[in-house]
Amino acid sequence: MSKAIIIGPTSGIGRALAKVLAENGYSLGLAGRRVELLESLQKEIKTETHIRKIDVSKPEEAVKLLDELIRETGGMDLIVISSGTGFINKDLVWEQEKAAIDVNVTGFTAIAGAAMDYFCRQGRGHIAGISSIAGLRGGAEAPAYNASKAYISNYLQGLRQKAGKLKLPITVTDIKPGLVDTAMAKGDNLFWVASSEKAATQIYRAIKNRRKHAYITKRWRLVAWLLRIMPDWVYNRI
Repeated sequence: MSKAIIIGPTSGIGRALAKVLAENGYSLGLAGRRVELLESLQKEIKTETHIRKIDVSKPEEAVKLLDELIRETGGMDLIVISSGTGFINKDLVWEQEKAAIDVNVTGFTAIAGAAMDYFCRQGRGHIAGISSIAGLRGGAEAPAYNASKAYISNYLQGLRQKAGKLKLPITVTDIKPGLVDTAMAKGDNLFWVASSEKAATQIYRAIKNRRKHAYITKRWRLVAWLLRIMPDWVYNRI
């Protein structure tokens, strides 16, 4: 039985993906801040599960607790880093910007780096990180969020390159969701909003096929292409 650890499975995409992975035979390690939600998810999953309270905004502690969870789970073949936070922050309130950086940048780096180290020692593995379509361009309404998601994609690319140079079979998958019906989907005039269940199904397929990149849902690939070629004077008017 393959073993997966999900960081941030208490709600949204992470919770839905935990169920999909369990349905496809994975035993799971579930790590997040809210133990009561981890316990309720554990009751819904039929395969073997282990839970651990981990707050990625406390990176040194998080890395130690991840190591404990890996040992309790009996190893790790896949890690999905789904934890994330963000705010509509037009006034650039520092506490909100810092919270996004603490979780999406510092916390992500600590967990992804620890996972990469584990897989290098093991000689194989799979890291899947949840970035965002928002990471393709800066955003006036949530500058730290957009920037942090760009960081995640860039860091994952670095890990992928590292695995290639070491000639190790370590897959690194950058999951770029568009709008998914979760608490993170904020703002007006939202479109192409997918359910968490549909998003999780497509993410599982990307993981199974060992994709380097995956837009969730697939139609967001078109938006990504438009964002990349759009001149600043057009983008700034949107």
